[in-house]
Amino acid sequence: MPRRPTVPPTVAVRLVLDDAPTAVPALCDRIAAAGGTIRTLSTVRRLPPADGSPVPGAGGSPLPGAEVEIEVEGIDEAALVESITGLAGVRDTQLTRALDRVFGKRIIVVGGGAQVAQVALGAVSEADRHNLRGERISVDTIPLVGEEPIAAAVRAVADLPRARLLVLAGSLMGGDISVAARELRASGIPIIALNMAGSITDAVDLVVSDPVQAGTMAVMAIADTASFDLARQRGRRY
Repeated sequence: MPRRPTVPPTVAVRLVLDDAPTAVPALCDRIAAAGGTIRTLSTVRRLPPADGSPVPGAGGSPLPGAEVEIEVEGIDEAALVESITGLAGVRDTQLTRALDRVFGKRIIVVGGGAQVAQVALGAVSEADRHNLRGERISVDTIPLVGEEPIAAAVRAVADLPRARLLVLAGSLMGGDISVAARELRASGIPIIALNMAGSITDAVDLVVSDPVQAGTMAVMAIADTASFDLARQRGRRY
């Protein structure tokens, strides 16, 4: 049996739309009518007005465009393209690959620069082993200083697509950072922290003293090709 529940497959398409208030709602309505559920929708870039735009803007001038990418669950690629075909305001469509198939799961590392670098060293080295076996695990880092910026970053991890685990790497964290860590864990994202001063070590799932080992264990915790179970280590310190 799989260690983790499987996620339904998603299909992705990149579109060029008229940059109008009704464009995205009309797109969502059409996909929903076809039985699809939109999981992500992001604006890739804005495009300047082009001659021949099918919908005029203010004063009869052509509308600018917007390139957007959507990931849809519940329908296949053929049904997705069919649902979009002929929709007013859609200028171009191009099937692509969902980001979870390209970049896969993400580990986020936040904290002091030197500690973040060492955690990343362990995480990237371990991710390489698992990615060669079919995983897709990426590591994102940001060095931050101060209680308020770090607490805000911790809370924002819950909104990051494909984020599966947070590593807090520093020498002193507590206060609102600990509050934010508990909020993030309540949303379903586990946290590994380095052994440091402050209350953060009581607010995370696992405490590891060696930053390289912390990065290694972070990857093992989310890899389907590893036998490490973070739930069985919860509350421990190494």
